[in-house]
Amino acid sequence: MATFLYRLGRWSFDRRKWVTLIWVAVLAVAGVLAAKAPAAPDDGFAMPGTEAQRAFDLMNERFPGGHADGAQARLVFVAPDGQKITAGPAKEAVDRTVAELAHAEQVTGAVDPFQAKAVSQDGTTAYATVSYSAKAGELSDGATAALEQAAQHGRDAGLKVEIGGTALLTKGEAGGSSEAIGMALSAVVLVITFGSLLAAGLPLLTALVGVGLGMALITALGSTLGLSTTTGTLAMMLGLAVGIDYAMFIVSRHRAELAEGRELREAAGRAVGTAGSAVVFAGLTVVIALAGLSVVNIPMLSKMGLAAAGTVVLAVLVALTLVPALLGFLGRRVLPRKARKGVVGKGDNGGARWARFVLRRPLAVLLGGVVGLGVLAAPALDLRMGLPGDESKPTSSTQRRAYDLLSEGFGPGFNGPLTLLVDVKGSPDPKAATDRVAKTVAGLPGVVAVTPPMFNPAGDTALVSAVPKTGPAEAATKDLVTAIRGHAGGLKAETGATVLVSGTTAMNIDVSQKLTDALPVYLAVVVGLAVLLLLLVFRSVLVPLKAALGFLLSVAAAIGAVVAVFQWGWLASLIGVEQTGPVMSMMPIFLVGVVFGLAMDYEVFLVTRIREGFVHGESPEEAIVTGFRHNARVVTAAAFIMIAVFAGFIGMSEPMIKMMGLGLAAAVAFDAFVVRMTIVPAVLALLGRRAWWLPRGLDRVLPDVDVEGSKLQDAAAPAPAPQREPARV
Repeated sequence: MATFLYRLGRWSFDRRKWVTLIWVAVLAVAGVLAAKAPAAPDDGFAMPGTEAQRAFDLMNERFPGGHADGAQARLVFVAPDGQKITAGPAKEAVDRTVAELAHAEQVTGAVDPFQAKAVSQDGTTAYATVSYSAKAGELSDGATAALEQAAQHGRDAGLKVEIGGTALLTKGEAGGSSEAIGMALSAVVLVITFGSLLAAGLPLLTALVGVGLGMALITALGSTLGLSTTTGTLAMMLGLAVGIDYAMFIVSRHRAELAEGRELREAAGRAVGTAGSAVVFAGLTVVIALAGLSVVNIPMLSKMGLAAAGTVVLAVLVALTLVPALLGFLGRRVLPRKARKGVVGKGDNGGARWARFVLRRPLAVLLGGVVGLGVLAAPALDLRMGLPGDESKPTSSTQRRAYDLLSEGFGPGFNGPLTLLVDVKGSPDPKAATDRVAKTVAGLPGVVAVTPPMFNPAGDTALVSAVPKTGPAEAATKDLVTAIRGHAGGLKAETGATVLVSGTTAMNIDVSQKLTDALPVYLAVVVGLAVLLLLLVFRSVLVPLKAALGFLLSVAAAIGAVVAVFQWGWLASLIGVEQTGPVMSMMPIFLVGVVFGLAMDYEVFLVTRIREGFVHGESPEEAIVTGFRHNARVVTAAAFIMIAVFAGFIGMSEPMIKMMGLGLAAAVAFDAFVVRMTIVPAVLALLGRRAWWLPRGLDRVLPDVDVEGSKLQDAAAPAPAPQREPARV
């Protein structure tokens, strides 16, 4: 592979004008197609195989026109101190507000709280439910403005009015200030790393080309492949990350080759042949991690993973072709000014000095790193997953204030009622069967109230709402859902009715459970395939196993940090976390997928250079120092870029975004600086030559991909001139 990539690098260098024009043309065509493409559909959040999803689908089928998937708003009214919401001007203000909303844009129904008996026992609080035809996050500006205006009219009448539910939910968009801040921080780190504005700008430019092309293709193919607007979020984040990393690694190797006295074309070819080989296999590990999201069997996650994997493939292609082409335009200006003048630093740099420090005491360094990460990972044993709702929002938001007012007036369970779908199609007495179901559920411990059944026009399906005593994110509510489902079999045998538990609370519980069950399978698939790939790259049994174990240790430590802050509340006030609760159920899956790709990038970049030194005749200790001398600075810079980008999300107001930012930043920091820069050299030093041991039988079977570029010596060396045979006399 190294020889092929070496030739590709030289070819791209020689034909740099054509290579650059081709990439610009492809980007322009993709941009035009994206601009003319129809709007992408909303793929929703389906959870195939869960009871809540089956009930949701049956609800849409049996209650036509009911808009079961439509957004809802819950207006909470509180009377002034000393007054009742049921009498006088307060009641009139509530009636006017509900009547105003009943005729608002996209509203399908507004339930009067006094007719629905949605009034607290002390008579001070009431809530009205407003249903919409559009889904959450898709309400028109007019609909949300009418909702907020009606609430303000209630406040003007002297009431306290807050808005809960999903009506004010907004969709996050790819791009924005976070990416801009990340690019700015990346530019600063690259300038410090390379000491040249041109060299620093090249990785940013090529990363933008890859991400721009990937996002344009996602938009252009959105309606054809069913890719929603949220599909590209992960693609943009990871495409930017790996695009900078891959280009930076090739540029760094190109500069190193120039420093050794090679001419520009040869340096570019060798950079792509050696560093490019590492880029190819690092990209493959990222693609494996992202494509592996399909095993979770959540359509939205699968599409996000595959779209991001495609963007990573584009980043690899850009790094292998466009980067050497642009290096041809830059010439020797890619070097710092001192290097162009022939002033070259002598002696070890920081990476080599750190490697020698680890080599002097490898066992102590190894134990310190493992014990430290183990302590940080301890809180992960108490991991509780869920999908945080309005209870986790800042107290300054109207959704959180509505949640608190409902909890005070009616109990925390009113914020997460359970919807029971009773299918009585095969029951001899549908009404009696439904009444029996409602009575059984009402008698369960933990149930505060059960509403009367509401039948569909056909009379074969009924909806029953059960209000738990506890909040939607509490463990007792999950136990109640399990108890209701446990009675479903007996009720079916007794009445012939099928009982399915759904609603937002039950759906969140099912999502969390499905993701929890899928996490071990996902880890096994991704880590197993990556170990096989690294076995091919490093031609070693122990190095891939070490890489996988180190990754698991860093991810466990990152999850432990998230649990300590967001679930236990340690140092929560420092980053603005106002309410502790369960960890977002998608967090571990995303953490594993994103960090695994970046961790394997650092592993491949660092260890391939160590193996290259070993293959070229250096001792194991000398090879470690050589690898760190050349690549530690690049890996450190790449890690700082990612940490800065992810840490920027900690300052966001949304708790789930805060959680993702902290988890990803912590995982990258632990993996890059503790695992790759500390544990990896310590383990390699302790193993010595045994680190590169490979059974003979396996050695004969595995193809030689030559990542370290040992065959480039022959490929690059000029052929000796043929000697003329002396003339015969």
